[in-house]
Amino acid sequence: MTRLIAALIGAGVLASQAGAAHAAVPAEEARKLGTTLTMVGAEKAGNKDGTIPEYTGGLTTPPAGYVKGSPVRPDPFASEKPMFSIDAKNAEKYADKLTEGTRALMKAYADYRIDVYKTHRTAAVPKFVQENSVKNATRAKLGDDYSMQGARAGVPFPIPKNGTEVMLNHITRYQGMQVVAPKFSAYNVDASGKVVLSSQGKWTAELPFYDQSNGEADPTNITRARGNYTGPARRAGEAIQTTEPPGMTPRRTYQYLPGQRRVRLAPDLAYDTPNSSTSGMSTYDDVNLFSGKLDRFDWKLVGKKEIYVPYNAYRFVYADKPEDVFGPKFINPDYVRWELHRVWVVEATVKEGKRHIYAKRTYYVDEDSWAALAVDQYDARGQLWRPGFSYFTEVYDAPAINTLAVGHYDLIGGTYYINLWPGKSGMIVSDTMAPDSAWGPDALTGAGVR
Repeated sequence: MTRLIAALIGAGVLASQAGAAHAAVPAEEARKLGTTLTMVGAEKAGNKDGTIPEYTGGLTTPPAGYVKGSPVRPDPFASEKPMFSIDAKNAEKYADKLTEGTRALMKAYADYRIDVYKTHRTAAVPKFVQENSVKNATRAKLGDDYSMQGARAGVPFPIPKNGTEVMLNHITRYQGMQVVAPKFSAYNVDASGKVVLSSQGKWTAELPFYDQSNGEADPTNITRARGNYTGPARRAGEAIQTTEPPGMTPRRTYQYLPGQRRVRLAPDLAYDTPNSSTSGMSTYDDVNLFSGKLDRFDWKLVGKKEIYVPYNAYRFVYADKPEDVFGPKFINPDYVRWELHRVWVVEATVKEGKRHIYAKRTYYVDEDSWAALAVDQYDARGQLWRPGFSYFTEVYDAPAINTLAVGHYDLIGGTYYINLWPGKSGMIVSDTMAPDSAWGPDALTGAGVR
């Protein structure tokens, strides 16, 4: 690990600037993919302590209890017990493997803890994604407009050279061609400990970036998503739809409000606009810990680190009863599995002349899946404000990774939320997408009317 970070520093990646044009990696370096690196760019070897195992292909065989086609996936590690726990009393012993946000939560709440389990490197993606990731290493280039020129249907930058490339890998991570949460919920917990349902409904997300029918053409859209709200009563009938083109082409967002009886363009539903799905406790670019455009920040690649993060969190993601999961100050620790994983650390600072409610953000991006698993977000005073986590599970029947459920803690307000929590309704993951005609504004109108 130390040698790898030193090599990164020697290569000059720490000083890289977001948005700078950058060529594809040389063929000699790309040959590491499939040898010392996995085909999507993670280190194959485990760590020297043996606490992170060698990568052997991920989890692609469902456990015995899984019913084929079910949207609920049993925990393949349900019989395992925590190896140890970390809380305020022993946090300093493990400080180098905790995010600043995790340490802050332990300092704020004496009974907050994380239960650490054996590490399983379960992340897996289809063969075509692996093969295209290898091809992207030598053909994909980062444009000065944050575009991914020549990147198609795989990890765009499996051997990243700067923070921008790591974040684009996160944005384009493979989650299946289509993901549907038939009845997601978002819960807010206020400073008094009251748990409130802030939104509920059906969530659909698709990844046109992985559509191989376009041949050699660069994709015109990276992702598209739609939320059809059924609750609470004040939100029933609302709908929102977002299409995310590559580079700096503005996202196309439509919103349907029952009181207006029409679909309208909603260009403000981006960046740090408060997200109505969480009653304003998060921003629109807090979705998936980060989504949207990269242009308001400079993205610095700090290097790699071994960190305890939520991982293989099946018990939390598919829990039956929200009242068992959401405590008055934090998520019930009994429901969250933490493991030691290697992550890319990316530091984002607001560009001069730009504005955002977060002056600085530090992201921790999983090397195996390219999903951001944790973030520390700071206000204009430099105070840690909103640390956040995503709750990784491998969709072993696909295969695909999923980090749909995401939440942040507000350390200043003493509140927290979870958005897009599937619970007992589960998630449907498909290797096909709906036709483009299903994503027009007319389709949103029909889906949103109550």
